[in-house]
Amino acid sequence: MSIRPVVMGTGSALPQQRVSNAQLVDRVETSDEWIRERTGIGARYIAGEGETTGSLATDAARKAIEAAGIDPAKIGLIILATATPDQTFPATATKVQAALGINDAVAFDVAAVCSGFLYALTIADSMLRTGAAEYALVIGAETFSRIVDWEDRTTCVLFGDGAGAVLLHADSDAGERGILAAKLHADGRHNELLYVDGGPSTTQTVGHVRMKGQEVFRHAVTNLASVLQEVLDIAGLDASELDWVVPHQANRRILDATARKFGLPPEKIVITVDEHANTSAASVPLAFDVAVRDGRIKRGDLVMLEAMGGGFTWGACLLRY
Repeated sequence: MSIRPVVMGTGSALPQQRVSNAQLVDRVETSDEWIRERTGIGARYIAGEGETTGSLATDAARKAIEAAGIDPAKIGLIILATATPDQTFPATATKVQAALGINDAVAFDVAAVCSGFLYALTIADSMLRTGAAEYALVIGAETFSRIVDWEDRTTCVLFGDGAGAVLLHADSDAGERGILAAKLHADGRHNELLYVDGGPSTTQTVGHVRMKGQEVFRHAVTNLASVLQEVLDIAGLDASELDWVVPHQANRRILDATARKFGLPPEKIVITVDEHANTSAASVPLAFDVAVRDGRIKRGDLVMLEAMGGGFTWGACLLRY
């Protein structure tokens, strides 16, 4: 009997400080109207003293474990997607492991920026299917506020901090539930369109986010619509059968344009960008958890997750929750 990873629980975490657009006016030359019109963002959460990518990831993981109702000692795999790790090394996933009291597990980080959670989820899917572990934590967590240039109003208003997590079980009797199909892509030719201008081996600094927004928008709409169709084709399903799409929460205009291009009704799109802004690798699992906990996503629903990030990297994953 074949194994299929099933989502047993979800969790998310946000910093304590919520920052509205109006509160940014004293820090950046901008306005609530300007930000909302271009992005759909109304607020974001910013990490404060003592709040890190690792601490947010741990909080989200604990909630996913609690929702799943399992003993943390059973978790044999922890994959953390992040572009803002606590340290250059070791992997922040190992800090989460220690904080959860898990003494022995495979634990590592994945760096694919906003697509990171999709990359991590697909890796976990493959590893669970081969018997590498029975239970896995897949987390997306970021403190992007610490790498934005607060003098650049075109980028700093877009990002926020947060974390989301799912607890997977390698189920040999999943029925129709579980991860059904996934597809990942990368095209490194577009590095200069969305990147951080620093790094240990180049500048020996952390650097700041740099982005050419209009060009990223164009690629995002095309690539996301394409990969959604690819995943549906792999699964042998039609877009009309989807109950929900949980997209990367980058920009409301990108979400709307992708939905139109793919012919998806707006009521099937989970949107949290208005309240959380772009939390990079955290955005998909964070939005997924919000929709699960508020009752929109129910057991048995067919859910498509998708994202695109710097690199460019992009991907999608279809699962029956």
